[in-house]
Amino acid sequence: MAPPELRAFRATVRGRVQGVGFRYSAVRQARSLRIRGMVRNTSVGNVEVYAEGDADSLATFASWLRQGPSGGHVQGVDLDWVPPTGAWQGFEVEF
Repeated sequence: MAPPELRAFRATVRGRVQGVGFRYSAVRQARSLRIRGMVRNTSVGNVEVYAEGDADSLATFASWLRQGPSGGHVQGVDLDWVPPTGAWQGFEVEF
């Protein structure tokens, strides 16, 4: 059986998503789904995500991003599918 095709997206998560544990919750969620990439805060109060993985895992992760952790309030997610780079070994917080 062939390995699943690698896909990727970039997402900007808007709302009350800084100072509520969003990044570290995203890391736990992504790692549990075997997604590689990164999450970081932006200077305008959003959270930026780059994620690579199989289509099913990415769909589950995108759905989680639209909800976020219990302390946050997601107003919207701008998600763009991009070509995967294969450069990530795990999923980390970037500063």
